[in-house]
Amino acid sequence: MKKRTVQTICLLLFLLAQLGCQDKKKINIEQDGDSAKTMRYATGLSIETAGDITVLTVNDPWPNATKPYTYALIPRTQLPRITYSKDAYDVVVPTPINSLVVTSTTHIPALEVLGGLSKLVGFPNTEYISSMPARKRISNGKIQDLGTNESLNTEMVLDLRPDVVVGFAINNENSSYDLLQKAGIPVLFNGDWTEQTPLGKAEWIKFFGALLGKGQQADSIFKNIEASYQKAVQLATHSAKKPTVISGALYKDVWYAPAGESWAAKFIEDANANYLWSQTKGSGSLSLSLENTLEQGQNADFWIAPGQFSTYQELEQANGHYPQFDAFRHKKVYGISATKGPTGGLLYYELAPQRPDLVLKDLVHIFHKELLPNHVPFFFRPLEE
Repeated sequence: MKKRTVQTICLLLFLLAQLGCQDKKKINIEQDGDSAKTMRYATGLSIETAGDITVLTVNDPWPNATKPYTYALIPRTQLPRITYSKDAYDVVVPTPINSLVVTSTTHIPALEVLGGLSKLVGFPNTEYISSMPARKRISNGKIQDLGTNESLNTEMVLDLRPDVVVGFAINNENSSYDLLQKAGIPVLFNGDWTEQTPLGKAEWIKFFGALLGKGQQADSIFKNIEASYQKAVQLATHSAKKPTVISGALYKDVWYAPAGESWAAKFIEDANANYLWSQTKGSGSLSLSLENTLEQGQNADFWIAPGQFSTYQELEQANGHYPQFDAFRHKKVYGISATKGPTGGLLYYELAPQRPDLVLKDLVHIFHKELLPNHVPFFFRPLEE
């Protein structure tokens, strides 16, 4: 009997020891193993998951960035059990996050559609936000104005103590971000604006899906946007005509237009139209002279995005040469200025990157009205006469 009792006690002690080891077991986040990659169009972001751990790699936080940034997202419940090298990742974030600050209006639609606006506690230059749900929270004091992105009110951010600040930057020189990181507030760079394709920009919703613990929902939303966009692309191919298009406007004697490899030029291509500068290199803007633009684009069928003008009268008053364009004379000029938020922010700059399908449908309706005769323009509307 004594022998059996001793054996039982030993067995219990062994099991307790095993359970204790299990509770303290540490998972090496850097270990090799099966992982799933979820990005299809975005080139500046990759998301890899291995078990409960998600690693975001931002390859292009700004043009010509010299290094990628990696962010390890670890469930709060698992964090005590996981070991990792502090030098292996730029930031380790317990998820799902409870609060955040974002710094670009392009971040707002993703938060809104994912049900994450309630976690947004601060934003620089809140007057630029057009989202009505976000504006309501601003009015109620639930989203604080934090100054300007280039010079965040760091004292306010430190008082808010958000779980993360999602930064928008044109280079790696931002003293506000440096100060926040030294104070223990993680800064994660978001480079959605550097993407060169419409679906590439839209796919960054998965960045916020990962932070909010809503990865599957973000993936589902993106798939619906992708399907809607591709359907519009296919519809546009049904038109035998391919109209010519110019874009942009003069600013201090320089005509700024989308370069041929840009996001804006891709929309025109996918809408089955001929952008007259489609063969130019670069993903930013072209700097053209009025003479060059008239020579190449005077007889273009359509003119889209002529700056922030909303009427033909404003356009002519700005420069007396504009009426020389056929698109002006034939009333084929379409702008984005008519769709504004309550404080004057252009909705296009906020929402279009997240909803490229709406942009493309507008353009298909403009260039090939017979294909979408009942479409109500969302962003692009004819200038008022």
